[in-house]
Amino acid sequence: MTHRQDLLRAFDALLAPERFKDYGPNGLQVEGRDEVRRIVSGVTASRALIEAAVARKADAIFVHHGLFWRGQDGCVTGWMKQRLALLLAHDINLYAYHLPLDAHPELGNNAQLARQLALRATARFGEQDLGFLGERVDGAGFADSDVLATHVRAALGREVTCVPGHAGPIRRIGWCTGGAQSYFEAAIAAGAQAFITGEISEPQAHYARECGVTYLACGHHATERYGAPAVAGHVARELGLEHAFVDVDNPA
Repeated sequence: MTHRQDLLRAFDALLAPERFKDYGPNGLQVEGRDEVRRIVSGVTASRALIEAAVARKADAIFVHHGLFWRGQDGCVTGWMKQRLALLLAHDINLYAYHLPLDAHPELGNNAQLARQLALRATARFGEQDLGFLGERVDGAGFADSDVLATHVRAALGREVTCVPGHAGPIRRIGWCTGGAQSYFEAAIAAGAQAFITGEISEPQAHYARECGVTYLACGHHATERYGAPAVAGHVARELGLEHAFVDVDNPA
């Protein structure tokens, strides 16, 4: 058992949110009960995740996508009311870390995606150094874009969108989880032969073909479902707390 403020300090010490310019508040977004024994982690603070936390009698929820974002109108209606009502009725603390969770070199989304894909990072690129650049752990590389796409598809257990750009073997790979299609140009400039992220927008297909760099969109949720349980599990072990990860399915 630990106090919610001690849990907040543990998350902050690990993820250093003060280093990032982010799209919403990082840390304790909704205050619940003082004492925490059980944490549930997930990707997004959806109603389904909160309901699962209630069923597991959780004292705290740890997520990548919290409730509050820059540009919201601030009205507590509809889905926002429903989520907040559940949290407040059951006195559950909500902790959310966005870019700090992407960036952590060992436990973050990018690092944990690399672990799933058997990649190792050798450099960073892009705004706030959120993009990772590296190669296959065994150094073997991939024979071509199709082989890389097959490898990613098998590792993540879902279909991927692949726009072949690089002709021939692929060794230098850039990646940035979630909605990081805007990092593609920085990955190209950093020397990547392929780029892996969650989403694709219209311009990236043209960049891939014209710049000779393969682009793989593998799902926003699918690429970001590893960091939250890694961080929450790590902190829970340090503080002697119970932890469970709930993966609410999302096709995006």
